[in-house]
Amino acid sequence: MKHLKWMPAALALTLGTAFADKVVQIGYSGPLSGGAAFYGKDVQSGIDMAIADLNKAGGIKVGGEKVTFKLVSLDDRYLPNETATNVKRLTGQGIDFIFVPHAGGIMTVQPMTARDPKFLLVAYSSDPSILAANNPLTFMLPPRFDNYAAPFVKTQMKAFGKKLGMVGTSSAYGKQWAEVITNEWKKQGGTVGANNGVDYGTTVDFSAAVTKALADKPDVLFVGGPSQPTALVIKAAREQGFKGGFIVMDQAKFEQMETLIPKNYLDGSVGVLPTKEFAGTQFFVTKYQGVYKKIPTSEAALNYMGMNVLAKAMELAGNTDDPEKVRAQLNAAAKALPQSKTVYKLYGVTDGGHVDAEFIIASVKGGNYTKLRLEKTFK
Repeated sequence: MKHLKWMPAALALTLGTAFADKVVQIGYSGPLSGGAAFYGKDVQSGIDMAIADLNKAGGIKVGGEKVTFKLVSLDDRYLPNETATNVKRLTGQGIDFIFVPHAGGIMTVQPMTARDPKFLLVAYSSDPSILAANNPLTFMLPPRFDNYAAPFVKTQMKAFGKKLGMVGTSSAYGKQWAEVITNEWKKQGGTVGANNGVDYGTTVDFSAAVTKALADKPDVLFVGGPSQPTALVIKAAREQGFKGGFIVMDQAKFEQMETLIPKNYLDGSVGVLPTKEFAGTQFFVTKYQGVYKKIPTSEAALNYMGMNVLAKAMELAGNTDDPEKVRAQLNAAAKALPQSKTVYKLYGVTDGGHVDAEFIIASVKGGNYTKLRLEKTFK
């Protein structure tokens, strides 16, 4: 600012005000390379689009000061130890708000949130263990996946039979899902074959794992991880003659898989309803496709929502660098936002830091989606 000494006072004041506008950096650590890269980039794009919209609208006002945002992204390749390394790098740069989109990474860095420097962890994973940690600086976006187990199992057991095969991803998140589905399947009177889970992030050919699972002659296969490898698992099963149904964990998205494999391969599946099928989401779908030239999934939509809630919470808190004060305003912020900023029908944020909103699951037949239920499931 020393160069302003010789400038006219009015000009110096104008430039000084411009220079004083604050830029808040938002951190992101997720898979941007490897088998989960498409998933990680979908999450990243939702945050990125929200930031672009906020900045284009002039940012937010905090204490009379204009605040805009900048996303700082680091690749952790879906590896929890690298997530921890990245979080240390981000907090070392003074970043107080960090998005992480996988359970292993989230649970690894949750204990770090309360250390100096503190940060608010925006968690994009449906693993119930994230909430069970009772971490006061976690903001969890998707519904916990154990809400899906009972209706998924009931639907598929009734339609196809009582024998379940297992070919899910072997990540920490995948193992939790497998345990929940296995327990629910047995609870409803079915039998479960051996767990033939594989690492969806590194495996290229899923034929061997599928062959092992089909050797038990299951009526239904449990599959899932990122959409692209999940599509390859389903393709391998169909090409090996499997005629039964699929239980598809929530990370895999029908709208992406149907662009990778014949749509009829997905017939008989249950999973998360595509974002474009939700009421009131068309504006977001159209806008997102215009910017990124691809189909928006709930990864993009929920992280778009999460970033908008976070920004509003900063505004309500009158603070952009105290994670605890911002965390305290998340519920009020969620309730204050219009659907154009939240995409889905949003009711608020629980005391435990979990989004409470409408979400829908569906079965697939003939390329069409049948909604299985419509209720608040983000609990």
